Amino acid sequence: MRALILGGIADANLLAAEIARAGLDAVYSYGGRTRAPADQPLPTRIGGFGGASGLVDYIRTEGITHVIDATHPFAAEMSRNAIAACAKAGTPLIALERAPWARAPGDIWIEADDVNAAVAALLQTPARVFLAIGRQHIAPFATRPQHAYTLRFVDPPEAPLPFEADVIVSRGPFTLDGELEMMRMRGIGWVVARNSGGNGARAKIDAARMLGLPVIMISRPKLPERHRAESVAEVMQWLDHRTCLGA
Repeated sequence: MRALILGGIADANLLAAEIARAGLDAVYSYGGRTRAPADQPLPTRIGGFGGASGLVDYIRTEGITHVIDATHPFAAEMSRNAIAACAKAGTPLIALERAPWARAPGDIWIEADDVNAAVAALLQTPARVFLAIGRQHIAPFATRPQHAYTLRFVDPPEAPLPFEADVIVSRGPFTLDGELEMMRMRGIGWVVARNSGGNGARAKIDAARMLGLPVIMISRPKLPERHRAESVAEVMQWLDHRTCLGA
């Protein structure tokens, strides 16, 4: 058996640790967007594959027998490529996909299908807006320059931003107390977030509820049907089961 982990979420790191402890042969793949990725207990590779066809070539060349898609829930292109590549290569695929957040009592959510819909959901009245959506998706908000934006990135931006913004450079997970302090200090009036799910990024949603702030919640992209798990334990069971079957 030789597994390929397509990393991107915190649970992918936990999975890598479990696979290493089990003594299984695996490779951890980073997409390459983070300049200083976390160290892994497994051999790693950084960068794209060159689309679905490139991933097929990698699977065959490296003798990959199992693929775990543990990318971010909004990394739709990579997930679609993994589905197509594994189907063509005949390689078992499972997605480690944490459940989306559910609205809780007190939440003020405005649902948006995508980033453009999130931009449209902002009021015209100037406000202080925390864009918690990643640097690849902020450009459409330049059409609403009247707002004062706060951004938070893992790495400092290398290129000029499409609008003036207060940039926080920090790596999560973030605490509820920390998020409350950040929002109060900056006078945040709106939060824009993607429904990533999980616990590592949830604190900003809980903080917004406690402060009575509206959250524009961007829904996850639609993906083709695939086998999925919500926990590292489920993926390990799947790997053990597939190995026992000789897959």
